[in-house]
Amino acid sequence: MMAIAGCAAPVFRDTAGVVAIAPLDVQASPSRFQGARVVWGGRIVAISLVPGASELEVLAYPLDRDLQPRPDLPPLGRFILILPGLADPSVYAAGRHLSVLGQVSGVRQIEQPIYAFPLLEAREVNVWPWGFMFDKRSRISVGVGARVY
Repeated sequence: MMAIAGCAAPVFRDTAGVVAIAPLDVQASPSRFQGARVVWGGRIVAISLVPGASELEVLAYPLDRDLQPRPDLPPLGRFILILPGLADPSVYAAGRHLSVLGQVSGVRQIEQPIYAFPLLEAREVNVWPWGFMFDKRSRISVGVGARVY
């Protein structure tokens, strides 16, 4: 009998030193997490183009073991993802989901309502295809049968 096993390529190559914190943790203690390496994900709410960069407002969700956002779970706050250069608004459209490996670079306070957005500088970004959450295959299968070798 010969078995062939395979596994999917990791979403991000180098996750050494990643800290397991959420945007809400950074809001509570911004200076404590300054410079932390994190993997966050969520749904893009808006994109803004600023000189030399693009900023995406992202509604954060917990990630599954494949580092895909779980929009079926309660959100973990919002953050602003900073991408160098001009991001294509058709790729980073509102409603798309993404996962990002990046570094916390502070918070931005806004006044209406009072809210502190953690700022995340992107190192690597993965934008998931539309409807990715519906393409999940069950990792568990149940069946009855016989196998002949």
